[in-house]
Amino acid sequence: MKLFPKKNKTEYDSLLGDIEKTKIALDSAYSNFENVSDPDLIDCYIYELNAMQKRYKFLLRQVKEIDKNQSDVEGLVDFP
Repeated sequence: MKLFPKKNKTEYDSLLGDIEKTKIALDSAYSNFENVSDPDLIDCYIYELNAMQKRYKFLLRQVKEIDKNQSDVEGLVDFP
């Protein structure tokens, strides 16, 4: 049984939604990058790809941190 305080559950769900949106933006940036030939646009999509990858990694770390904290809390709860 997982015990999520309401705030953490809402934050967790929000992060999962942000991860999904970021994944879609990342897929779009990859697609756009593959379909351009102008050097300025290539640079633009390289920057966009790097930004989306960093955002994706950041969001994953946030979710892992919530999972870790939740595991720590569950380890402290002693059920009779």
